[in-house]
Amino acid sequence: MKKKEVPQDDEGLQEGKLRDLCYAVDEDGNYVTVLSTGWAPKNAAMHQAWEEIHEKVEVTRQKVLVGELSMLAYFMEKNIMDLKLLAQYTGIPKRKLKKHMNPRKFQALDREILEKYAEAFTITIEELIDITRLEKAK
Repeated sequence: MKKKEVPQDDEGLQEGKLRDLCYAVDEDGNYVTVLSTGWAPKNAAMHQAWEEIHEKVEVTRQKVLVGELSMLAYFMEKNIMDLKLLAQYTGIPKRKLKKHMNPRKFQALDREILEKYAEAFTITIEELIDITRLEKAK
């Protein structure tokens, strides 16, 4: 594709702040890199994917609020992490992570383990354990 033909459908995520690096041919026939704000089909797919992620986060938030899951589950969903990935980040075995999804088990965790989780999510321990933040969030 030619440099001037690189799609610039500026309906991408974050009001055009996200860009793709594309290769195109300039006027002299050389390959060059060009930033693109995307094209409509890709932007639509990205919006749909993010809507689905936000829905999953909200479902998990509700489960935390009613006491079915711990705050750990919420932050995992919000950070698009699964047990395997969080285990890799924290060094905590997956079987223990599963136990920490239980609100009672999570409340009994010591500060050292909470620090590992907070670091993995790049938040403070206070944010990790403060369920009142979820009541206000939406």
